[in-house]
Amino acid sequence: MTRLIVLAIVCLIGWKGYTHFEEKQQASVAATSEKAWSPTPSVRSATVSASFKCDGRTHCSQMTSCAEATYFLRNCPGVKMDGNNDGVPCEQQWCR
Repeated sequence: MTRLIVLAIVCLIGWKGYTHFEEKQQASVAATSEKAWSPTPSVRSATVSASFKCDGRTHCSQMTSCAEATYFLRNCPGVKMDGNNDGVPCEQQWCR
């Protein structure tokens, strides 16, 4: 019985350590990709970009925010939202 309790405690500590490690890894990856990709301070939410998906929209007039336009520019083929090719989409409408 004592061995079972010790094993349960060791497993619990291991699980907590693993989840803590995973959270730090995800935060590190998010921070790294945010620094590498975010052209403006208004595009800083990794959770917001998770709600977007490529659905055929290609123009700024079809977007509803800078974050959405940035997601489409980075992830969807054939978009026409960066006329000067500087990595910032929809500069006249959303990403000022």
